[in-house]
Amino acid sequence: MKKLLLVIVAVIGLSFAANAQNAIGLRLGYGNEISYQTAMGSNRLEIDLGSLDALLYHYNWNFLSLTGTYQWTFGLPVDGLGWYVGPGIMGGFYLSEYGEDYRGLSIGIGGIIGLDYQFKGIPLQLSVDARPMYAVVHPKYFNPVGYSAALGVRYTF
Repeated sequence: MKKLLLVIVAVIGLSFAANAQNAIGLRLGYGNEISYQTAMGSNRLEIDLGSLDALLYHYNWNFLSLTGTYQWTFGLPVDGLGWYVGPGIMGGFYLSEYGEDYRGLSIGIGGIIGLDYQFKGIPLQLSVDARPMYAVVHPKYFNPVGYSAALGVRYTF
């Protein structure tokens, strides 16, 4: 079993390394996230982990969320500038100072749309995007509809 797990991890790692471009950095907006992107052909997959949740409209909440989006990427006439759009899924666990009714798991679906710029000559990518989400599963008294807007700053490799 350990050997099988090692083989699976190695295959996944090599597939990420074989892609044309990966990026790691921060997504900063209504909260903060660690952001990782990996190329999938001409498109990409983005995974974000952090305190940012597009569905959070309440104060006094402590939360951690994991969001994944598949992004179709498109070029623009300016060299290095592009835009992207795609579907996403989010999961998070929430705690509140208000009591047990305000705690629990949230699972949401949504999407992302944004602009990014890849600098020439330096491994830096900047992006700005909006990520609307709808929580299909959420704690009691939790607003299931929301969005996040953020600035992404990533090192590309």
